[in-house]
Amino acid sequence: MALGESRGRPGRIVESMKTRTLGSQGLTVSAVGLGCMGMSEFYGSSDDATSIATIHHALDVGVTFLDTSDLYGPHTNERLVGQAIADRRDEVQLATKFGIVRDPDNPRSRGINGKPEYVRASCEASLQRLGVDHIDLYYQHRVDPDTPIEETVGAMAELVAEGKVKHLGLSEAAPETLRRAHAVHPIAALQTEWSLWTRDVERDGVLDTVRELGIGFVPYSPLGRGFLTGAITSVDDLDDDDFRRYNPRFAQEHFDANMALVRAVKTLAAEKDCTPAQLALAWLLSQGDDVAPIPGTRSAARVDENAGAVDVVLSPAELAGISEAVPPPSGDRYPDMSSVRR
Repeated sequence: MALGESRGRPGRIVESMKTRTLGSQGLTVSAVGLGCMGMSEFYGSSDDATSIATIHHALDVGVTFLDTSDLYGPHTNERLVGQAIADRRDEVQLATKFGIVRDPDNPRSRGINGKPEYVRASCEASLQRLGVDHIDLYYQHRVDPDTPIEETVGAMAELVAEGKVKHLGLSEAAPETLRRAHAVHPIAALQTEWSLWTRDVERDGVLDTVRELGIGFVPYSPLGRGFLTGAITSVDDLDDDDFRRYNPRFAQEHFDANMALVRAVKTLAAEKDCTPAQLALAWLLSQGDDVAPIPGTRSAARVDENAGAVDVVLSPAELAGISEAVPPPSGDRYPDMSSVRR
């Protein structure tokens, strides 16, 4: 399949990548970023050489906002990204995260640590793995319920003062947590799931709060973990070790209902002469100039497809029509929702 082609329909290839500014401190990123998680874990088998080539291709077409975390691998994704950008660091807006702790004896077990000493140790380790002297955007991956957010962000702010981090972010934080964090140090971005597949932030006060505070929004899983692309027609399409097999929305009792959502997106995309992925990303990009989604992929062709969404223009009437036509999803977005929105 040639670059720019996608699932039976020609995709739009980006003419010129646009940029977005996140927060009030001047962090400018490519309007569409690249989530690198699946290059190392969670979405089945991967190949480092192919992943590095994909990152290089992303930079070539202007997708320069790269997202990783010490969680992914764990640690191996940061090393991969670091290797890929070793001679192109100046082109990249590099984001990574800390705070979710893996249990080596139980890969599915997760803990959360926001203690100041852990913040510093995590940053130092990430800098080493990435092979860089600073991180452009450093997120707390999940809020630690046992550590006041003021203490965590205070430690993150020290890293900014030392030049090891340029901008701060939070992930899956609740409105009041955002306010408290922002009062300690300006938060440039909130990374939280948002898409036509997940619209909670429009109703739970999160989106209103970031807009009030001038915080940028970085939607992760903007393609509904691949569901919105239309490429997944059965759970059997997923590798045996793909984590989506354990995601409630991919469970059989919800899968069939969610296919109705995909059919609606595919119909709307055909009317707009773009791919379903491009329609879903264009819908997000149209929500505001403070929004920069980070679709993940291991494929250069998908990078081109996703980047092409910046040239899909949706009118107010089309946006309203999309919102009305796409039904809500069936099922929770995580098996355990207790770790989000703290």
